[in-house]
Amino acid sequence: MSGQRPEGWAGTPVTGAELTERYQGSVMNTFGVPARVLARGEGSTVWDVDGNRYLDLLGGIAVNSLGHAHPAIVEAVSTQLQTLGHVSNFFISEPQVRLAEKLLSLIGSDGRGRVFFANSGTEANEAAFKAARRTGRTRIIATEGSFHGRTMGALALTSKAQYREPFEPLPGDVTFVPYGDVAALEAAVDDTVAVFVVEPIQGEAGVVDAPEGYLQAAREITSRHGALLWLDEVQTGVGRTGDWFAHTASGIVPDLVTLAKGLGGGIPIGAMIALGDAATLLQPGNHGTTFGGNPVATAAALAVIETIESEGLLAHATARGDQLADGLARHPRVKAVTGRGLLRGVVLTEPRAADVQTAAYDAGLIVNAPTADRLRLAPPLVLTEDEAAQAVATLSALLDEVLA
Repeated sequence: MSGQRPEGWAGTPVTGAELTERYQGSVMNTFGVPARVLARGEGSTVWDVDGNRYLDLLGGIAVNSLGHAHPAIVEAVSTQLQTLGHVSNFFISEPQVRLAEKLLSLIGSDGRGRVFFANSGTEANEAAFKAARRTGRTRIIATEGSFHGRTMGALALTSKAQYREPFEPLPGDVTFVPYGDVAALEAAVDDTVAVFVVEPIQGEAGVVDAPEGYLQAAREITSRHGALLWLDEVQTGVGRTGDWFAHTASGIVPDLVTLAKGLGGGIPIGAMIALGDAATLLQPGNHGTTFGGNPVATAAALAVIETIESEGLLAHATARGDQLADGLARHPRVKAVTGRGLLRGVVLTEPRAADVQTAAYDAGLIVNAPTADRLRLAPPLVLTEDEAAQAVATLSALLDEVLA
């Protein structure tokens, strides 16, 4: 779909091909060559530099919770930058305190919770890794199919051999168990284990749901052995699944919860929430960060949370997610639609998700193929009913065409 440059485009006239060539000559090749050069976004829509329009069903990998250029985030960031930008953690700023209090309120802290702010999900997970070490135990249990980040500590908890093996030996005494297998978890956890880290829904594995009762079993097993339960909600948190946290429906109280992605709505921020006794594990000198919890990022996160509340986006995410799932599940080339809210996995009958992803770009849809047979959808929480219907229709036609 070609056209004119998007309205409001103020950059130097340049084509996608030209910028791609310059990218290859200047940016380190850690991501391969990206498929498009994006210039502008509004709501659930983005445009590339050549004027092509796309419905964004990935949201920056579950980051753009309020879509693109949402006025609440623009206002919050602009106002905060004009007021107080960066001060370091030698000092307190009001947005940092307000956000910590808000997160503890949302998670239902009994007054003993504390928050550590970082700049990303990986950094939040590094903080949780260090907190677990402060228990005096070193063993960590993680799950097969997990993804917790790419820095050395977070990578040690990530199961994918392709990511891990080039950098081994990795820190930590980590044992991987099959995701969702209560018996395997029971066998792995003993009184030497510091923490079990698990995603309530595995995102990078293709949006894989935890079986019914799995999180409750994990809580019981870890508590019995004096181990921590750490839930990585980097991808699932902040309303993505229709609740503030994906574990909410399970009724459990974890020890550690890590957040990022959608928390800042596009502004980099991560958070580790520690509850109960875990709130005191990290003390002065144990950990730190220069930019974590800065006024601009925390102001953006407050705007995200306040907008989700004021616009009823938790219920909206559930409704739009069900609309996508119900529409796509009827397609004969779809085995199942997994996930909750607006984090969905589309399981295909053939291992050709990458081909569908490529065709979707050409058709004006942004989707992701995290595995050979799964598409991942994580659109903005502001996705409209008409946009969801358009997504179902376009993606259904693509499945007919590509998997014919």
